[in-house]
Amino acid sequence: MNKAVIFDLDGVIVSTDGYHYKAWKLLADREGIYFDKDINNRLRGVSRRKSLEIILEKSNSSYSEEQINEMLEYKNNIYRKSLKSLTRNNIIENFNELYNVLRTNNVKLAIGSSSKNTKTILRQLELLDKFEAIADGNDISKSKPDPEVFLIAAKRLNMNPVDCFVVEDAIAGIKAAKAGNMIAIAINDATKSALADYKIENLLEIKNIVLGGKS
Repeated sequence: MNKAVIFDLDGVIVSTDGYHYKAWKLLADREGIYFDKDINNRLRGVSRRKSLEIILEKSNSSYSEEQINEMLEYKNNIYRKSLKSLTRNNIIENFNELYNVLRTNNVKLAIGSSSKNTKTILRQLELLDKFEAIADGNDISKSKPDPEVFLIAAKRLNMNPVDCFVVEDAIAGIKAAKAGNMIAIAINDATKSALADYKIENLLEIKNIVLGGKS
């Protein structure tokens, strides 16, 4: 039976959470809106637009569509500039070893990320050509917990969703995986989700989950 692993990007293969936090914080400070790391944690796995809506919950002001679009562009410009500092050294520990084992065993690999900057990040990490399929924020109309991004990735891999493992660090991502009838592997914050099929502390644990006793 063919198997596939669909990886979320931020928090699974690379950690850009600090970059997101800095960019959102600069925007919030500019607008005079309270923002902290607890609020930032609520933004994991959701789209840029939805993230801004969460931040604006702390504002007493109302905003036009033009103002909202300007804020999104302001944040994204700051974030994209910070991504220029990413290198292969920013790849999360053990991912490269896991990648090699899965490829050796003919497991299909894809990215399923809500980020519209997915390809920029993968290019900086020198991983852009390492996946058989990429589905990201540019492909979807509904962000996680909707399963759209994962279903697109599975379709591009020509895989049945039930044969796909999804690796996620966000609870919204675990919900999306299960809504798409996929096997959900949780790491970091996502391990708080009761919906996860597997909970791991280290990416290398995925080898046994997907391959059994093979190596």
